[in-house]
Amino acid sequence: MSGQLTFTPANDGLWEQYDELATRAYGHRIDDITHLRGHADLQVAVRGGRVVAGGLGLLVDQFFGGSPVPSACLGDGCVAPEERGDHLATRMTDQRLRPLIEQGAVISAISTSSTGYARRLGWEALVPVLAWSVATDDLKQSFTMADFEVEHGLTDEAQSLQRDLARQWNGPVLRPAWWTRWKEDKCGPTTYRFNRPGHPTAGVLSLATKRHERHGATVVVHDFWAATQPTAAAMLAFLGRHNTRAQTIDFRRGALPPYPTLLHGLRHHRASAESWHPWMLRILDISEAVRLRGWPADLNTNLPVEIENEIGDDWDRWLLHIKDGAAEITPTHTEGQVTLTRRQLAVWYAGGYRSTTTARMAGVHAGSESALATLVRSTGELEPWLPDHF
Repeated sequence: MSGQLTFTPANDGLWEQYDELATRAYGHRIDDITHLRGHADLQVAVRGGRVVAGGLGLLVDQFFGGSPVPSACLGDGCVAPEERGDHLATRMTDQRLRPLIEQGAVISAISTSSTGYARRLGWEALVPVLAWSVATDDLKQSFTMADFEVEHGLTDEAQSLQRDLARQWNGPVLRPAWWTRWKEDKCGPTTYRFNRPGHPTAGVLSLATKRHERHGATVVVHDFWAATQPTAAAMLAFLGRHNTRAQTIDFRRGALPPYPTLLHGLRHHRASAESWHPWMLRILDISEAVRLRGWPADLNTNLPVEIENEIGDDWDRWLLHIKDGAAEITPTHTEGQVTLTRRQLAVWYAGGYRSTTTARMAGVHAGSESALATLVRSTGELEPWLPDHF
């Protein structure tokens, strides 16, 4: 490893070099390096005129508490095999975050199989991520379309519905204008809309068909957005009748919302779930992340908390003030009633603690049950879900 290491934004030539490096490091081509070229930020490390590390970053909004929060979404990062073992990935992560923070990112989301490494850098997994698979015949026999109509194609109304439903969860991306075209170029999904006769669109479903090598196929669901339980049931019934050659319906990791329509509706419980690496969250700017988030309109409180500092060697005291659907957190000298590590802060922010019991089991310390209950309630109005992949 001779030559000085430098970090730089990628120009055209460095994009091409990074594409080649990623193919070598991952063992296969990473299509998003091409598909996201016009939308993502690419930072690289260069030694001796050669790209040896890098990764993509997207500045997008994610919904938390119903409000969009600017997020640095990192993906497709790698280090040349001959450069590994010298903490270059850690330095590269800092370089990838820097320009996105300068552009306004106050939180950061990643999806990685290296969860232990990500935790050391301050990210935390919020909820399990599952990819569901169910027999087509089970859907066909268990659900009915009722009086729903199905139409092909994505419309402005359907996109508005998706945004409205996304606000009802913690984590979904406020999809930029280029998002749909990117997904179409990447995996070519087909979109269907569901509605009762004479009523607005109530469901949006996108899927792709994966042909088997010899015969048959599998239907892969990419998007499943339903405004009501009957709509979700109609969408599941449609999937059971969509393709006579498909023996199974696969829901991509995180594509199925975390409500129990599928499992409660099946006549035979033959659905299977495969655990995937989770999406993880890191708070980059505590004050701004709290200010920009949505909060319960009926909660008024002043709660002193202690939060681990960014270095991890001390604790800072903060006062969390929530009133009329808005909040701020400011430094204080008052002793905290609840203590949070940086990673626990991320889980709390996303509504990952559904009760005081789960918070305590996760290691959150509190001076009183009422203080902890107030903290949990403040972000527990909406559940975490990240159906979007980046």
